[in-house]
Amino acid sequence: MLMIFDCDGVVVDSMRLHTEVEAEAYQTIGIDISPDELVRRFSGVSDAEVHRILSQETGRAVPTDIAVQIDRRKEEVFSQRLKPIAGIRDALAAINNIPRCIASGTGVDGLKHMLGVVELFDLFSPHIYSSEMVERGKPFPDLFLHAATQMGHATDDCWVIEDGVAGVQAGKAAGMRVFGFIGGSHCGEGHGDRLKAAGAEVIFSEMRELPCLIEQYCRI
Repeated sequence: MLMIFDCDGVVVDSMRLHTEVEAEAYQTIGIDISPDELVRRFSGVSDAEVHRILSQETGRAVPTDIAVQIDRRKEEVFSQRLKPIAGIRDALAAINNIPRCIASGTGVDGLKHMLGVVELFDLFSPHIYSSEMVERGKPFPDLFLHAATQMGHATDDCWVIEDGVAGVQAGKAAGMRVFGFIGGSHCGEGHGDRLKAAGAEVIFSEMRELPCLIEQYCRI
């Protein structure tokens, strides 16, 4: 069995920080979108796809260098404010016998930076996979299929842990089963229902619950 973790909102409590920085940057180019809307609509979606959609909807071109500006600002903010998801370290220790990896829409450099800040990099390295490594990001299954192939596991032997609708859809499209996690600070009312509707089999809000859920639902 392979456990595939999303990163943002599952391993690190970063989604609120991501969207605060992004919303500020989009405001400077005349795109009015709130952090809450960014979470609701684009959690788990690659930056390139978000830029394409926003440009199409608003008629405003997203500058090619905005990603660099956003990434620089995120490094500053994350270094000061980023925290791990509560209970993630203990949960990983409890399931240390189960192969695991990260598969995230965030870029490779961003993943390394975030995991380094919260001192979790060594608990996943070298099995860290980014949508930069595949043709299509979430909600397409490419990233999860890539992760399973790299780890040497069949798709029906994989469980995905996701906090975003696009990520849940990607996991289901890959033929995997999905835990929906709603314990991040960005998860508001109805978030669990949206994950359930997207195909998450189990919804949970405390990472400390994960080892018991694995024992209950997974073949180990």
